[in-house]
Amino acid sequence: MTKEKVYEMLDEVFQDVFDDEDIHVIAETTADDIEDWDSLEHINLVVAVETKFGIKFNMSEVVKFKNVGEMVDVIIQRVQ
Repeated sequence: MTKEKVYEMLDEVFQDVFDDEDIHVIAETTADDIEDWDSLEHINLVVAVETKFGIKFNMSEVVKFKNVGEMVDVIIQRVQ
């Protein structure tokens, strides 16, 4: 799976979780960039991403994510 495809799929997940069709994530996107991205929505987002890609993150990965790009790197490793 290409990075471009992962970002395309993540756009769908973010748009659904945050109910905002205008969201388009890039590698540098963080919680500071999305108004409603708080700790509760972070959990919902992680679960939605896991479901979309058929993977499971471990807790140490989730707490280390500094931006969407780091999440994408792990997704690509898992779906290969």
